[in-house]
Amino acid sequence: MPRNVFVLGLDDLNRRMLRKLPHLAQYRFHPLLSLEELRYGEIDFDRLVAKAETKLDAFDWRIDAIIGFWDFPVTTMVPVLCARYGLRSASLESVVKCEHKYWSRIEQRAVIDEHPPFGLVDLDEDAVRPPPGVRYPMWLKPVKSTSAALAFLVRDPDEFGRAVAEIREGIDRLGRPFEAVLARLDLPPEIGEVGGAACMAEEAITGAQVTVEGCGFGGEVHVYGVVDSIVYPGKPSFLRYQYPSSLPGEVVERMTGITERVIERIGLDSTTFNIEFFWDRESDAINLLEINPRHSQSHAPLFEYVDGVPNHQYMVRLALGLDPELRPPGGGEYNVAAKWFIRRFTDGVVRRAPSADEVAAVERELPGTIVKIAAEAGDRLSELPLQDSYSYELGRVFMGASDQAELEARYEQCLAALTFEFDE
Repeated sequence: MPRNVFVLGLDDLNRRMLRKLPHLAQYRFHPLLSLEELRYGEIDFDRLVAKAETKLDAFDWRIDAIIGFWDFPVTTMVPVLCARYGLRSASLESVVKCEHKYWSRIEQRAVIDEHPPFGLVDLDEDAVRPPPGVRYPMWLKPVKSTSAALAFLVRDPDEFGRAVAEIREGIDRLGRPFEAVLARLDLPPEIGEVGGAACMAEEAITGAQVTVEGCGFGGEVHVYGVVDSIVYPGKPSFLRYQYPSSLPGEVVERMTGITERVIERIGLDSTTFNIEFFWDRESDAINLLEINPRHSQSHAPLFEYVDGVPNHQYMVRLALGLDPELRPPGGGEYNVAAKWFIRRFTDGVVRRAPSADEVAAVERELPGTIVKIAAEAGDRLSELPLQDSYSYELGRVFMGASDQAELEARYEQCLAALTFEFDE
C-alpha cells in the first residue's frame, strides 16, 4: 500500500516537484491546509494546529508522515503534529533553536567562531541603542522573521532609528504567534526572558553568499549540495540562486565541517536543513548567517535539473524513516540551474502583468523553464505579502542550461517576453 504523506501548504509547484520523485508509486501525497491559511494574514499558531488536527483526525486511513517545505509557522507545526500522531520528525526544541535567531546564535557560539558579533536590542527603551560590541554597518532584525521581512541594513544612528520604528510597528505579526510555540517548550531562562517578539542586531558580513543543504539522519549530518545566492549589483536583494556552487572545494569542505558541528550541537535529526554562509574571498573568512530547519523548496527545481531528483526526496524519505538515498551531484538534464527573481525597487501599481498564455509560451519556447508570476494587474507592490525590506518581487523563473553563458542568455530572452507595466 502507498504511504500517506500529508504536506502542509502544498502548492502547484511543489506538487509538480513531488511527482518527479523516484519510487513515486510508494507515496500518496495529501494537502494539509492551504498556503493562504498558513502564511497570509493573521497567524494564530494554536488555531492552525487545531485545524490541521481536525483534518487529520477525519482521515480514514493510516497517516505515515507529515511534512512541509515552508518557513514559520509550517516549520514548527510539523514537529508538533508529528508528536501528536507518533510520527518521525525533528524535535520541536531543535527546530526552535534554529528558528529563534538569538537562541540560534547562542548555540552556534558554543561550538564555532565563524559568526558575526551580535546582541539584543531593547525596543522598550526610550533611546534604543545598538548592543555593546556590535558596530555599524549592522543588520537589525526580529528574532523571528520570514523572507527577510523587517530586516534592515543600517549604517548610522539615523538609519538605526528609522529601522527601530518600522520593526516596532510590525514585530508582533510573527512575534506573538511564535511565542505560542515557545510556550510549548521548557526554555532556558536566558531565552524565556527574551521571548519571541524581540529584536537583535548583528554586524554586517560580506562576501560570496551560499546555502549549504543537508540532512540529519541517524545522528549523522550529511551535506548533499551547495547553492550560490547572488544579489542584484549594489542591492541586498537576491537576483538568483544558482546550482551547483562556484566556490572552491576547500571552502565547501570548511563549511561542511562548520555545518556538522552546529547541527550536532542543536540536535537536529530526521529532517533536512539549509545553512546560509558568507565567504570573503580577500580574507578567506567564513561566517554563518542563519540556520533553517528545512531544505529550501526554492531549490527543488534546481536539484531536479542538475541532479535528476528534487531535494524533496530527502525530506519525504526521512519523514517515513527511510534511508534518504543521497545522490552525488550530476545526473540531471542540465549542468547548471538557477532560480531568478524578477524585482522592482520602487513602489507602484501593476497596470499590466504577463498573461497565462504569455507564460505558457515562454515555457514552451524555453524547455527546462518554469515561470511563476507574483504580482498581478491592480496590485500595489507595497501591499504584497512576504517581501524583503528593499524590493518588490514580481515573479520567479526557474531554468536549467548547459553552461553559465546559456543560463544568462535564456533568462534575458525570458525577461524580454514577460512584460510588466506600472503606474507610479
